[in-house]
This record gives sequence, structure tokens and C-alpha cells, in this order.
Amino acid sequence: MSDLIVCTPKRLPQELRVAAAQRSLAINPANQPLPAIAARALGSGDERGRERLSLLVGARWPSSGVKLTVGFVDAPPADLRTRIILHMNAWGKSANVAFVASASDPKIRIARHDHPAEMSGYWSYVGTQILSIPDDQPTMNLQAFTMDTPESEFRRVVRHETGHTLGFPHEHMRRQLVAKIDPDKAIAYFGLTQGWTPDEVREQVLTALEDSSLLATAHADTHSIMCYQIPGSLTRNGKPIIGGKDIDKRDYAFAASCYPKPSH
Repeated sequence: MSDLIVCTPKRLPQELRVAAAQRSLAINPANQPLPAIAARALGSGDERGRERLSLLVGARWPSSGVKLTVGFVDAPPADLRTRIILHMNAWGKSANVAFVASASDPKIRIARHDHPAEMSGYWSYVGTQILSIPDDQPTMNLQAFTMDTPESEFRRVVRHETGHTLGFPHEHMRRQLVAKIDPDKAIAYFGLTQGWTPDEVREQVLTALEDSSLLATAHADTHSIMCYQIPGSLTRNGKPIIGGKDIDKRDYAFAASCYPKPSH
């Protein structure tokens, strides 16, 4: 497998976005963007304004904690199901987070699709958005994962995708890190290695998240499990963005701040 985590957080179909944003706000009012940002998005207040605003609404679960059921689309063997859920629960080391297997109406539904193209690869819907996905469709994909997949891949891929399910965006899309990337080189690289169009590269790598709409650490974490490894050949100064291969200390601390464990 490539040394580069290439994951595409799924975007909800346009017709589901406004309702999903309303649901997200009902689940956790802290998902509301700052008033100035919301006002700019709404503009004239027409339907297009509501659509723009829906894209800025967060997708975090309640700060009281997260307990989500997990099912599998293609009935993989029991030892693989157990191993995947074990790595998902790594986030529970610091945070009030738990994932439990369920064959009945699981909220997280994991597939291992390798086709068609739009269903293949590594991806997850983000946070509360999984609740808007029809019950017969996956919310996460771990293409071709088996018990023969190296342990290192379980750590960096399963834990990364679970971070998205918890509502965490890509760390490399923080403004501090996007500024380091040469757009032309990135478009050429991801076009060649991933088959992405220039617009897809701009969306997934080159468009910085709005700082004022983020609940995030003060500084971008280049070792975060949520950060791509960006080769030095793509940066303006020739130095790589290291990226993360496992949940690091800042990730654990941030998860704990979002979903603190109850004090005893």
C-alpha cells in the first residue's frame, strides 16, 4: 500500500445537506458557526443561502459522549470485525467514546468496496452526517481490509476514518498547512497518483478550512492522525508535512476536550 493516507471524506448529497445541518444543531448546538460567518453565508436568505450555511455547520456529537453501534455490509469474519472495532475504540483511551458491534440498525456501517470508483478507497462521512445516510448504504469504507492487512494500516487508516466519524476534519486542510503546499505541484501529483481532477485536488487538499468556524487546537498538528503525509516535492519550501500514522498526544487531548470522560 502507499505510504500516503488518501481518504476522501464523503460529502452528503445536496438534497440532504440542509436537513442534516438542522439535525446536527439539534444534537449539539455548539455546531452552530459563528454569527458573522452564518450571516455571510445566508446572504439574501434564499435557499442558496441556506445551502451555503449548511456546509459550515459542524458535525460533532454531544459533548456528553459518543456511543455508536457498528455493523458490516459484507459480513466479514468475526476476527476481522473484532479487530476493526478494537482500533476504532482507540479513541476511547482519552475521550468518552465507545463503538460496539450490533447486527440491528447499526449507525456506522462499514463496507470494503473496491468498485465502483465512487465507492472504493478509504472514506467516511463526517460526524452526525452518518445519521442522514440511508440504512442500506455504508457510512465508512475500508477497501480490501482483511486479517492479512498489516497492523500499521489498521492503526493509520481505521483510526483516521474513525476520527472523521467522530466529526474531525482533515488536519492538513488547516490554513497554516495549506499555505505550505504548491498548488500546481499538488494538482499534478494527485492527478497522477490518485486520478483526481484539479477540482478534486482543490477540494481535498488546497481549500483551507475556515479557522473561525473550527473547534480545533491552537496550531495545526503535522503529526496528527487526521493529517495527510505531504511529500516535500509538493511544498513551497521543499520540506514534507510529516502527517500521522497513529493517534498522537494532541489528537488524544483534542478528543478528550470534545468528548470529556465523566469525572468521578
